Amino acid sequence: MSTHLVWDWNGTLFHDIDAVIEATNASFTELGLPPITIDRYRELYCVPVPLFYERLIGRLPSDAEWEVMDATFHRYYWTLAETCGLAEGAAELLAARRAAGLTQSLCSLAPHEQLVPIVAAHGITDHFLRVDGRRGKATEGKAAQMVRHLESLGPVDPRRTVVIGDALDDAVAAAHVGAHAVLYTGGSHSRAALETAGVPVADSLAEAVELAERIAS
Repeated sequence: MSTHLVWDWNGTLFHDIDAVIEATNASFTELGLPPITIDRYRELYCVPVPLFYERLIGRLPSDAEWEVMDATFHRYYWTLAETCGLAEGAAELLAARRAAGLTQSLCSLAPHEQLVPIVAAHGITDHFLRVDGRRGKATEGKAAQMVRHLESLGPVDPRRTVVIGDALDDAVAAAHVGAHAVLYTGGSHSRAALETAGVPVADSLAEAVELAERIAS
């Protein structure tokens, strides 16, 4: 059996980190907080997101503050996302794997009803066996979602499966289902943060695929 890749979307295949920073700073402005740089964001980012905000402002946001920040972030993000493109080389990598008869799927915590059309807009839907966004509660983590994703794929051996993502929770989700992981530095975390996961770290998607094939062989 060949290696199956499970791709993350935001910050991995979809190069949206600049939109994320701009939307984050818009939400900060609503509460009179100073803006954050991309380096600071990558240094502190974690899930769940309220904990990330606690790291940034030194305390957990109140319920009222969280509602304002969350609503503002998503209002700005989904507008800005329309101007974002795929990560460098993503379309070519996906097409090449499909042409070679290799399998891949997409599993994201982005809301399913918003993920599906944006993936389709970039013309890559047919490269995947499945495209799964978050259908359940916003508080549900990537690990629980990954379980359902692999079950829905059918006969995919987790030992020959590699999750490629940009965040520590991608590595946690992979370990939860007995799969491998490769983390990519183009998204939400710094390389130093990603290296704490104890899995291979890549600076490009092409390198991530090469590493994935090597560790799952």
